[in-house]
Amino acid sequence: MFKKVASDALGLSDVGKVVKREDFDKVDADDYVMHEDGETIYFLIMSQSDEYCFTNKALIHLDGTSATSKKRTLHRYDYYSHSIRNVALETAGTVDLDVEIKFTMGNQHFSIDVHKKNLEELKDLYKTMLKIQEIHDTNEAYMDFTKQSLDYASNALNQNHAHGTEMKLSDEFKQINQHAFNWLAESREKYTQKDFGSVFERYIQN
Repeated sequence: MFKKVASDALGLSDVGKVVKREDFDKVDADDYVMHEDGETIYFLIMSQSDEYCFTNKALIHLDGTSATSKKRTLHRYDYYSHSIRNVALETAGTVDLDVEIKFTMGNQHFSIDVHKKNLEELKDLYKTMLKIQEIHDTNEAYMDFTKQSLDYASNALNQNHAHGTEMKLSDEFKQINQHAFNWLAESREKYTQKDFGSVFERYIQN
């Protein structure tokens, strides 16, 4: 009992550990991975109360209320709709037993304490998340360029046809509107990456 109280006071009772690949199927988070759709676990951190499961498509977080309670809340953060920001890795000091990886997904901030023996593994996760952020930012910029080019084309066309008949303009509007819809839909499909398996495979080495 004394050890439990002491660890709580020092903030060490819920330090996570990196789960080995061969044990992925033994954790609760595996039950919520969409294996049927090709989703795969690449990195998993487990503490006494929480599980942080990084797949090729999303972060699945089993949020526990405490180390003594089995009650958990399931959260899913898809990478394509919850952009990763503010990635930071805080290494351990002389007397610290844990390292910390911090990041934001959408509006949710994460700060995960992990045992310092897993530092090398966390370095791989850190690089992976930075790369996903870079890809997302690049795709977002290309989508903005797409919308801007469409606006330029639309404005130019309006100027060239300012004196056309009402019927002709109506027909052309329908054609332009359909073309614009198709252009944006195709661009969104092209610049929205939902599967980051190749990124995980490149950087997760430990």
